[in-house]
Amino acid sequence: PAAPAKAPAASAAPSSLPPPVPGSTVVPFTTMQAAVSKNMVESLSVPTFRVGYPVTTDALDALYEKVKPKGVTMTALLVKAAAMALAQHPLVNSSCKDGKSFTYNSNINIAVAVAINGGLITPVLQDADKLDLYLLSQKWKELVEKARAKQLQPQEYNSGTFTLSNLGMFGVDRFDAILPPGQGAIMAVGASKPTVVADADGFFSVKNKMLVNVTADHRIIYGADLAAFLQTFSKIVENPESLTL
Repeated sequence: PAAPAKAPAASAAPSSLPPPVPGSTVVPFTTMQAAVSKNMVESLSVPTFRVGYPVTTDALDALYEKVKPKGVTMTALLVKAAAMALAQHPLVNSSCKDGKSFTYNSNINIAVAVAINGGLITPVLQDADKLDLYLLSQKWKELVEKARAKQLQPQEYNSGTFTLSNLGMFGVDRFDAILPPGQGAIMAVGASKPTVVADADGFFSVKNKMLVNVTADHRIIYGADLAAFLQTFSKIVENPESLTL
């Protein structure tokens, strides 16, 4: 009898990546870019969800104009407000690192995303809830200077328990941020813009509002937890006198 037909030879495995387009330039990641890439890929393994909340900023804007000549930054105001809200909602400041348990962090260390030449880094304002507004601003300026000079120590950028990312200064209305590994939540702050609103009596007025979006680890934080945190944050921003205490 005739020999059985041979199975067709398996085609060669395709190369994992297509070759670069002729004339293009391939640029290897810097050490910082490689670290950011690794962290972002790691973050995708965490189930997250997002909640947005509009916050009226007229009172905060007025306070900023008063304290700006004393060296206070808007970043410090937002960090202080977030820290005060986290103190009332410690679950949002917690973290899950092993998928089997979670930790209530004893410190409120707020990392703030900063774009620098060659990448992104998150200097950390440690114990932000315990520092006054002026010391927060001073420490923030020092951290930014060290970050741009690439002189931050590891503890100054990897000890965050919560992250704040602000693109409002670029006119960005809203955006979603990727959750950093080892943290429970990250807040994305958009620009404050004039918005027409109606009061309880149906009268219209114009108020400045910013949209705050928080991305959270859904293994440990649920929708009601995040909504309550954002309500507290909004109340602090809309009645900001406590920020200067």
